[in-house]
Amino acid sequence: MSLPHASLRHASHFAILLASFAPWSPSAAADVKRPVVIELFTSQGCSSCPPANAYLNEFVRQGRDVLPLAFHVTYWDRLGWKDPFSLPAATDRQARYGSRFGDGSYTPEIVVDGLTSHVGSNRAEVGPAIDRAKSARTTAAAIRLARNGDKLTVEVGGGEGRGRVLLVGFDHQHETAIRRGENGGRTLEELNVVRSVRALGDWNGTALRLNEPMPEGEDAAVLLEAADGRIVGAARL
Repeated sequence: MSLPHASLRHASHFAILLASFAPWSPSAAADVKRPVVIELFTSQGCSSCPPANAYLNEFVRQGRDVLPLAFHVTYWDRLGWKDPFSLPAATDRQARYGSRFGDGSYTPEIVVDGLTSHVGSNRAEVGPAIDRAKSARTTAAAIRLARNGDKLTVEVGGGEGRGRVLLVGFDHQHETAIRRGENGGRTLEELNVVRSVRALGDWNGTALRLNEPMPEGEDAAVLLEAADGRIVGAARL
């Protein structure tokens, strides 16, 4: 586990598709098999991160029962290599997790469904944590997304509870030749690289429809996050 300093410890036409959205009911959410969200906090400047990046890439290629997302943090940028995908929003999101879990901010870190935190390259811990999350995942509301040009329609179904609706934009794949820093001389392949994160609003159990600009990135996902940080809904385009 790398620690940068002592304080960091631990189409066509979607009008038809939009018209096909069925009415939501509170009971519908329980029947939805949403993906388990896997958040990797990483940096191209961290020599311990490539094995965790490769591990996340495996999940990306496995299928759609998981939603792997690579959040590139900023606090490595001053240590020899500025990660072109680093985001202040990623650093802030990890800091909130660090405060909740009591382990600070470090790379690589994987957070599974907002429930548990692990060293990102520790397959012996991460794999079973994902399996447990698949068995116990909570779906407070079903979510659907549809794109029409540069616009995105997000539908969050009715259900019980409350949460914050987050829109995540991400790129499918990047290969980067690292010229300096701890990974200098390496070429890294990184999948599902997060390019933007923003809150769309709050969900209070009542079905809602939101029309938004497409986020920065090639693809989009929506997370429904409970007040305690748990992911209770997720979908992608």
